[in-house]
Amino acid sequence: MESQPLNERSQKLLKLLVECYIREGQPVGSKTLSQEASLAMSPATIRNIMADLETAGFINSPHTSSGRIPTVRGYRFFVDGLLNTQLPTDFEHAPLIAQLPQCVDVKELVTAASSLLSTMTKLTSLVMLPRRDNAILHHIEFLPLSGNRVLVILVLNRNEVQNRIIYTDRCYTPGELQQVGNFLTTQFNGKELSEIRRELLTAFDQDRHNIAQLTQTVMDMAGKVLDEQEKQDDYIVAGEANLFNLTDYSSVDKLRELFAAFAQKRNILHLLNRCLNADGVKIYIGEESGYEPLDACSMITTPYHRNGKVVGVLGIIGPTRMPYDQAIAAVDVTAKLLSEALV
Repeated sequence: MESQPLNERSQKLLKLLVECYIREGQPVGSKTLSQEASLAMSPATIRNIMADLETAGFINSPHTSSGRIPTVRGYRFFVDGLLNTQLPTDFEHAPLIAQLPQCVDVKELVTAASSLLSTMTKLTSLVMLPRRDNAILHHIEFLPLSGNRVLVILVLNRNEVQNRIIYTDRCYTPGELQQVGNFLTTQFNGKELSEIRRELLTAFDQDRHNIAQLTQTVMDMAGKVLDEQEKQDDYIVAGEANLFNLTDYSSVDKLRELFAAFAQKRNILHLLNRCLNADGVKIYIGEESGYEPLDACSMITTPYHRNGKVVGVLGIIGPTRMPYDQAIAAVDVTAKLLSEALV
């Protein structure tokens, strides 16, 4: 059985066992499965198939009782080949759906999307803030502050205003800063930040020895702004308290590790970044993530878009014993709503 596909009876029994365990949260025995009318198998046949499934690594016994639970391999087979995805039954009543298109501030919009996803799934949600390299520049202005500090005012994607403070190698006059702002706005209005970075680097490489003073100043200032933008990767978490209700996370130490991971962010951001180029929904089950604090969790993610381009990822984290069908559907629909709202 381990080297060959599961036959129809084995798949049917595994599907029922996983569904029963997700629903009840208790190891599933052959007696419980024999009561399922759709199986039409004798108790002896069920026991034999369960023994084969355990030998092949799809299920195991957490205790000495006869009950079995799915392994990561069992969940993976279930998710990849036996699952029928459906929307949560109360989806149309989700209170935040209508609010998403009304949000103007991007961070407010992402926060609303994260809350919506957590509300629908009763799990912990993560939504990356849109990647800045894909943001489109509409206006940039530089204002002098005390010392070698400059206030940068950016208008991105038509209506998103951001303020940044950068530190420069020398003091600049208001006139110099105005020149730089006017030049960048004129040259790069309507272009993505990633494209601006490429063009500036190309110009510098082509004429690094004869570059004009103004252009050198522009390069220095723009480089500092773009470097600061790269540091803005972040995500919004909602529904962390839901983890306290999960029997899979009864260990205080495990919860502490997971909350520390949310606060530290770097490794989870790395996971989310790995999902940016995924073709639709991506699922990590247990240790598949390669990140120890998530070993008892499943993570379901999907990219979201702005103007047809992927700019971020959203998803949920919960126990491996989660209703995958509803969770996948909720993640997918929230990504579509957020993409539509990001104009």
